[in-house]
Amino acid sequence: MELMRKRNLERLAPWFVTVLMFLIWEIICRLGGIPEYFLPAPTVIFDAMLTFHEALIEDSLYTLLSTSLGFGIAVVFGLLLGLLIGWSKTIYRGLYPVMVGFNSVPKVAVVPILVLWFGIGTVPAVLTAFLISFFPIVVNVATGLATTEPELEDVLRSLGASKLDIMLKVGIPGAMPFFFGSLKVAITLAFVGAVVSETVASNHGVGHLMLSAQANFEVPLVFAGLLVLAFEGIVMYAIFAAIEQRTVHWAYRSHQ
Repeated sequence: MELMRKRNLERLAPWFVTVLMFLIWEIICRLGGIPEYFLPAPTVIFDAMLTFHEALIEDSLYTLLSTSLGFGIAVVFGLLLGLLIGWSKTIYRGLYPVMVGFNSVPKVAVVPILVLWFGIGTVPAVLTAFLISFFPIVVNVATGLATTEPELEDVLRSLGASKLDIMLKVGIPGAMPFFFGSLKVAITLAFVGAVVSETVASNHGVGHLMLSAQANFEVPLVFAGLLVLAFEGIVMYAIFAAIEQRTVHWAYRSHQ
C-alpha cells in the first residue's frame, strides 16, 4: 500500500510542479504589474494559443516533421559510426578529435552554408537537426562499447569467441543503456537545431512563426511558440524514456 502510494505520488509530481509553476508565474505577473510586452501571464499566452491555434498546429507539425527526419538520420548514422569507433581503437583515435572539433562549431554558423547549398526550406532544418543530435549518439555508443570489461573479453577469447562475437553478444547489449540515454538528449537537441534553422532559412515552422511574431510585437505568441516546443520536446523525451525502460529494464534498479 505504501509502495503504491509512493508510485502514485511520483506520477503526479510532474503535473503538480507544472501547475504550481504556472500559478506562481501568473501571480507574479498580475501582482507585479509586469507588462505583456515584457513577460505575458500564462492566461494571456493560452489566449494567444487559442487565437492562433491553426498557425501553431500547422507550424508545430512542420517543426516536428523536420526534427524527426533529422533525428532519424542521426540515429542511423550515429549508431553505425559509434559501433565502428567502438570496434577499433585506431578509428577511435583518428576520428574522435575531428568529431570534437566539428561539434565545437556552433550549428547556427553552419545554417548559412546549408542555405547556399540547398536553399531556403525543409532541408536546412533537417540537416541542422541531424548535425546537432549526431554527436551525442556517436559518443555514447562508442563509450558503451568501451566499457566492456577487459577481463570478460579475455575469458570469452579463451573460450574461442571472436572479436565480432564479443561485440554482438556482450559489447552491443552493454552499450544499449548508453544508446537509449543518448536518444533522450539527442531528440531535445534536434528540436533546437530545427528551430534555429527555421528562424534563419525557412518560411514555415515554429521558429519562423516566433520570428514573425517578434517582428509584429506579438510577445504572447512568441511565448506560445516556446510552450508548444516545450510540449513537443517533453512528449518525445517521454516516448524514448518509455522505450528505454522497456528495452533495457535490466539496467535499472528499482527505487524502493
